[in-house]
Amino acid sequence: MLTKDRAHLADLQRRILDAEHTLSALRVQESVVKERLHAYKYPVSTLPNELIAEIFLHFLPKYPICPPLAGPNSPIILTHICRSWRDIAIATPRLWRAVSLSGRRSWANPNNINLWFSRAGCLPLALRLNEADGYDPAALALMRAVLPYRSRCEYLELRLDDYIPGLPELEGEFPLLRHLDLELDDDPPYGEIVFHNFPMLRSVVLDVLAARWIVLPWRQLTSLSLHSISFHDCVAVLRKVINLLECNLNIIVHDEKYIVNPPIKLPHLKLLKVDGDGSMNAFLGSFVLPALSTLHVCEMLLGPDPIFSLTSFISTSECHLRQLRITCTHPKSQPYTSYCAALTSVQELSLGDDPDRRPLHLLSGF
Repeated sequence: MLTKDRAHLADLQRRILDAEHTLSALRVQESVVKERLHAYKYPVSTLPNELIAEIFLHFLPKYPICPPLAGPNSPIILTHICRSWRDIAIATPRLWRAVSLSGRRSWANPNNINLWFSRAGCLPLALRLNEADGYDPAALALMRAVLPYRSRCEYLELRLDDYIPGLPELEGEFPLLRHLDLELDDDPPYGEIVFHNFPMLRSVVLDVLAARWIVLPWRQLTSLSLHSISFHDCVAVLRKVINLLECNLNIIVHDEKYIVNPPIKLPHLKLLKVDGDGSMNAFLGSFVLPALSTLHVCEMLLGPDPIFSLTSFISTSECHLRQLRITCTHPKSQPYTSYCAALTSVQELSLGDDPDRRPLHLLSGF
């Protein structure tokens, strides 16, 4: 028995020695492979930091479209990849110059807003505050956290579901503001909000309540969009914006016999887009637009004889209409050939049957 165990032990020791030699050889190979891997640089890691930062910028929507504070579409996600990319992202101010805020997201608090904008350096900013609850103290805190940055604000979009006590504080100076998009859910109980220290403001988007209660430097505007607004309220604003170049109207028609006298004259307007809910007689008869070159309009806003409305408008305005797009949300009152025959001076004429205005016909150089 002892002889057998001694033989077995000798065999085990021999096998252990062979295994140790094999393990030693494997460890040498492992070391060589590790050195080779450590020496390898992934192609993206060889790129200059400036190029990586440029790639990061293309990850975000084009400024001034605002990415969210957090989540897959936020620049925050770029700081979670690796330490090197985190450092590059934090050191790239253009990644942090635009942000969409919401009072209902836990990440949206004053401390994080300050951190975000500190990374933007001294760059102009684009801010979007949406779905804020005016009776939530956190929403008011958000509003007030944004106010210290208004001197750098270039684009501002506010969607206020309820009355926010901090809204009057926006009446202060916005020296860089170029674009304001404002929507209110209720009439402000304190009356008009006067925005007068906006020397760079040129473009404005308003809903009906904002258009009714906000006082702006109207004469310096060149682009105006009014949505969900009655024609009566629309007229009150359009009489003030005499230097407009572009205008986009979404009209809710309450009185199809509403007559504008004297007509609205916008001597510099080049582009007018109008859609609406309801029908209105001789809508275009309310305007004199001598510089107009592009008109997009719903057929139902042209009254029972849309061709007469168009020809009369062109004659009265003495405009040289280059592009005319007519949207038909109901069956067309006139065939396309009738429009072509009557509007021979229009270079591009399209007639669409759907609300998305996809043209059925296009006539170039007619």
